[in-house]
Amino acid sequence: MPFTVNGILCTLALLVLWRSEELAEACSCAPVHPQQAFCNADVVIRAKVVGEREVDSGNDIYGNPIKRIQYEVKQIKMFKGPNEDIESVFTAPVSAVCGVTLDANGKKEYLISGKAEAGGRMHVTLCDYIMPWDTLSNTQKKGLSQRYQMGCECKIVRCPSLPCEISAPEECLWTDLMIEKQVYGRQANHYACIKRADNSCSWYRGVSSPKKEFLDGEEP
Repeated sequence: MPFTVNGILCTLALLVLWRSEELAEACSCAPVHPQQAFCNADVVIRAKVVGEREVDSGNDIYGNPIKRIQYEVKQIKMFKGPNEDIESVFTAPVSAVCGVTLDANGKKEYLISGKAEAGGRMHVTLCDYIMPWDTLSNTQKKGLSQRYQMGCECKIVRCPSLPCEISAPEECLWTDLMIEKQVYGRQANHYACIKRADNSCSWYRGVSSPKKEFLDGEEP
């Protein structure tokens, strides 16, 4: 059966659209509370990005070079991580495969969380918690220094629909998306899920560290 030029062009167009849709859907991340992001990460730092370049990171199974973006960073503070400063942050080259775009002019400070790599390096994706430093609340900044770590044995459970409830005492129910229709609402911006003396977990709000009465209390 002969092929027409128009038929071939239509087929190619469909293939391009299919491939574009596949790439667009390739990076999908479930919402996470900032505390969860902190606890799940190997490295959490405050830093400025001072340089950017594309580099080869080995080859795929077909022998093609794997490209990554390398951001050179100036670490300001490490909240969690190895006993050496992070000097380079790597990510995929495009957002379709979860690559992260950062401002590399050295003026903006970021909170960057991700996976550790050897030699003062880390890798980040769109699923990691990466925010401009000046957008964080005072409670979030305080949580990075101590409070989030206190709750890493707790489990923050996202409420998918009402009614919803916890199924274990070590859980905290996260309702921002359901009640406020946004991922980063009051609980994400102003609360930490803290483990108490009886091994239960409860939301705590405040800039200062939890008092003994809160940690010893039997009820949330």
